[in-house]
Amino acid sequence: MKRCAYMCLALLSVVLSWGVASTAHAQAANGPATIDAIKARGVMRVGLATFVPWVMRNKQGELVGYEIDVANQLAKDLHVKTEFVPTSWDGIIPALVTGKFDIIIGGLTPTPERERVIDFTQPDSNTGIDAVANKKLSAGRHTLADFNKANVVITMRRGSAWIPTIKSQVPLATVLLFDDNAQAGLEMLNGKADLFIGSDPTPTFLHLDNPDITFKPFDKFLFESTEAIGIRKNDPKTLKYLNDWVAAEHANGFLQQRRQYWFATRAWLDQVPPAPKS
Repeated sequence: MKRCAYMCLALLSVVLSWGVASTAHAQAANGPATIDAIKARGVMRVGLATFVPWVMRNKQGELVGYEIDVANQLAKDLHVKTEFVPTSWDGIIPALVTGKFDIIIGGLTPTPERERVIDFTQPDSNTGIDAVANKKLSAGRHTLADFNKANVVITMRRGSAWIPTIKSQVPLATVLLFDDNAQAGLEMLNGKADLFIGSDPTPTFLHLDNPDITFKPFDKFLFESTEAIGIRKNDPKTLKYLNDWVAAEHANGFLQQRRQYWFATRAWLDQVPPAPKS
């Protein structure tokens, strides 16, 4: 996922493989900087997971989205090619730490727990955690407390940094986790869940595409957050380069322009297959 608490499964994986992670940290400190390795290789490997509109498949099966545009621009500026490495969202940080790819670019919210494991650049975008509800199941509910009922089912994407926070605020409800937002949203659309919670703009898009089935129960984001590029720790050269690059792309308007296109318009909608409906 502009995609606090920590990613339980991801950090558990890191703890279980701490010896491997420690080795990777040591290599990052003593070996070549990631930025130098990318240039020498001629390829920047980017870990990603499908997450509308950060990463999607178009009708030709090609990857498109905000994260894809940002990654390709960064690779262009480095004079290298881009290699995208599909990864489950809840395992994306352990995969970065163990060297399966070089960088995580889109939808990753810095948290203290994550920052113990990887380093983040300055924010490249801002986002919020929003929600969309099933009309038949949730009419009259307009606060998160209204969903704190034993018969309420809430869906979220597995690996979201906000899962523990949501669970703590609706302890009576059942929170079901899915591998991607499409599955989590479809469960709500089909009437099997009362509420879907996810990073903006996914809930907004679900409502716009299904106005007869859904409504927006809250008049503002549940939470606001920033997103940043993630890299392995102990790599100050790479971190400085990326911070400088993010600052430059903010200044020249590229990041805002791409954000506006993918998050505030539906101009791209005809590029991708129709969203699932009930």
